[in-house]
Amino acid sequence: MSSSEVRIIHESERFVVIDKPSMMLSVPGRGEHKQDCVATRVRAMIPRGSGPLTVHRLDYETSGLMVFALDEESHRYLSRAFEERRVRKVYLALLAGWLKDDRGRIDLPLRADIEQWPRPVHVVDHVHGKEASTQWRVIMRECLTREKAKSIPVASTGAEAGVAFPAGASWPIDEMHVTRVRFDPLTGRSHQLRVHSASGLGAAIVGDPLYGGLPASRLMLHASELEFVPPDAAEPLAFASPAPF
Repeated sequence: MSSSEVRIIHESERFVVIDKPSMMLSVPGRGEHKQDCVATRVRAMIPRGSGPLTVHRLDYETSGLMVFALDEESHRYLSRAFEERRVRKVYLALLAGWLKDDRGRIDLPLRADIEQWPRPVHVVDHVHGKEASTQWRVIMRECLTREKAKSIPVASTGAEAGVAFPAGASWPIDEMHVTRVRFDPLTGRSHQLRVHSASGLGAAIVGDPLYGGLPASRLMLHASELEFVPPDAAEPLAFASPAPF
């Protein structure tokens, strides 16, 4: 798969699971230059459906698994499954430095920072924030070399591509310690994993300058697993996508 291609992981009559590249919008944005997105591409790939109807979203910079409904009934069913937290989601990320602990849970309420508008920044707010919980565990403590960092693919399509994460972004040192972490979000707040990494673990995700991360060719955050009971089914289906970093 090229770094700018939307790949279909699973297609049924009622829904489709795709692998989203980094640096691509999930849904159309404002303005003619922001119409290229995952939803638009899926509609072109599967014209028979009355959808695709967006069930959930991934950040522009995040890659990985998304599910789209292909009819209104499936959209209501899948949206309710996400709202009721009956969907299992797993993300993989690279965090700067070696974390001291091996696992834990982060409970930090979040809200949008309107003072930073229109920048999509979220902050921890124990008074006005919405509940946000994330379980995490270390997969591996490793070293990321300059050459390996440069070899990680990044999409180069869309008007915003290359602005926040230029392909030629300089890597600060020849080799740095990073921790590969598995995140199991129990809630689905905007930028939840990015803020919980920076504020909860004290280690921003690599490639996330919005929250203090080191510059890289892309945000090192990938939606790697998705599991849910499909419409008109009794047993769950599980889907997986390996992280490209």
